[in-house]
Amino acid sequence: MARGVATVGAAVGASSCPARVGPGEVVGEPVVKARPVGGRYGGAVTATNFPDGFLWGTATAAHQIEGGNSNNDWWAMEHDPAALCAEVSGDACDSFHRYPEDVAMVAGLGFGSYRFSLEWSRIEPEDGEFSRSALDHYRRMIGTCLDQGIVPVVTYHHFTHPRWLAARGTWEWDEAPGRFARFCERATDHFGDLIQMACTINEPNIVATMGWELGIFPPRVSDVSRRDVVNAALISAHHKASEAIKGSKGEFPVGLTLSMADFQAEPGAEEALEAIRRPAEDVFLEAVGGDDFFGVQTYTRMRVGPKGYLRSEPGVPLTQMGYEVWPEALEGTIRRAWEKTGGIPLYVTENGIGTSDDAQRIDYITRALGGVQACLEDGIDVRGYFAWSLMDNFEWVLGYGPTFGMVAVDRETFERTPKPSATWLGNVARSNAL
Repeated sequence: MARGVATVGAAVGASSCPARVGPGEVVGEPVVKARPVGGRYGGAVTATNFPDGFLWGTATAAHQIEGGNSNNDWWAMEHDPAALCAEVSGDACDSFHRYPEDVAMVAGLGFGSYRFSLEWSRIEPEDGEFSRSALDHYRRMIGTCLDQGIVPVVTYHHFTHPRWLAARGTWEWDEAPGRFARFCERATDHFGDLIQMACTINEPNIVATMGWELGIFPPRVSDVSRRDVVNAALISAHHKASEAIKGSKGEFPVGLTLSMADFQAEPGAEEALEAIRRPAEDVFLEAVGGDDFFGVQTYTRMRVGPKGYLRSEPGVPLTQMGYEVWPEALEGTIRRAWEKTGGIPLYVTENGIGTSDDAQRIDYITRALGGVQACLEDGIDVRGYFAWSLMDNFEWVLGYGPTFGMVAVDRETFERTPKPSATWLGNVARSNAL
């Protein structure tokens, strides 16, 4: 997610496991072992079981874990003292080199899928100039997932932009949606035969609101009218990218993911809620009808009064991010996504909690999954759950302070150490039951 914030409103986003592959090892062409995705899953939903074929995974993002992504707008902002970032991303988790270890860990823990993103600025370092080396890297990474029996879920855009695009206005440049579609087509040409599921843009609402309304993310603009322009550009980019992917080797499900809060209005605040929620969520929810799936990404609720957002409710515990611990929000956002999108298949593509208390993480996910089960029992087509995140990582403007990961990472050695929550949720995934 935009782990710098959980929602738009919240801004006011050495382990031992089998088949370990050494860091940096080059993996050859994969033997395709991962199961296909895309059909409605069958089987009865009981009080504890999930439907047959329910996809269990964990998620990351390139800039938050790879390290050394110096050619994008986020790296530039991190090094600008005026931006007030807590720290720079630096080497992050060194996952650009250690991805074989990470993928093997995902498999060893019991998950069936790994969602990760491409770094656009690596693949297209200058306008129209594509790096064969970077494309080959991501092909090996996807292939490693398949070799480990893991469904690779590829996100084409997760917050960062090449510096050449930022210099032209990013999403305010009229040509930006077309440039993004060209990037997606080129990447899909190179490794689309291996992808099994893809997200075009991660949380476009966070990109627009945090970057163009609240001025916290690049390009640090505070102008609602410009935010609305960027919202429209991102919707256009999603549609153009979906077409480009499917026109290439994209014979796999393609969808959009969105940061969603469970908005709750105080008496008399219904109009205020709708005024907030429409540009933050609804314009995107109304634009995805006909997509193969939609990704719900939820962390908390947002309370709204007649004058706008309300502070957290007294007595409700807070996460490291400063918003309420409210796992029940996930059920509410799934139900709303199902209604607003016209009933297209749903995946929970991110859900989790920033906490130093791993027992609290287990409790949070348990309660959130109870909401998923309630939705399934009511006939809502939820096809999978991805926990954010695989490992503690770079939390955007907040640096490495918040810990969302089920795996701890030593900041000096990059050693990965699974927490109890990783083993617990992996066992849930293996048994397909709470």
